[in-house]
Amino acid sequence: MLPITALTAGFLTLYYMRLALTVIRLRKINQVSLGAGGNTELEAAIRVHGNFAEYIPLGLILLGLLESHSAHPLVIAMLGCALVLGRFYHAQGLRLSDIKYRVRGMKLTFGTLATLAILNIIDGARTLLA
Repeated sequence: MLPITALTAGFLTLYYMRLALTVIRLRKINQVSLGAGGNTELEAAIRVHGNFAEYIPLGLILLGLLESHSAHPLVIAMLGCALVLGRFYHAQGLRLSDIKYRVRGMKLTFGTLATLAILNIIDGARTLLA
């Protein structure tokens, strides 16, 4: 069981669906079935949704691997929260054209992914050398 990863994945999935529904709503309003049809608001929504989809799978895989190796639950929870916040800030920054939120989101996302990668490398090496 990976309860923290499951909880994190649940929150991220609900937010992902919200982003997808925004794209769908804008496609309907602007009568665009493919691409952005030259509409900058729709183009931004598509990129927000796409960018979210590009980073989340790797983060959840790394989080789940670390949790499966019995890392401390507080560490897993903090990293899960950082991933959720990072993606939320980044999406808000893109949606609102606010560079501060966007940069904050990328820093949190990259910092979380780097931390997860390093902890998984250490844990994997420790397991191999044991």
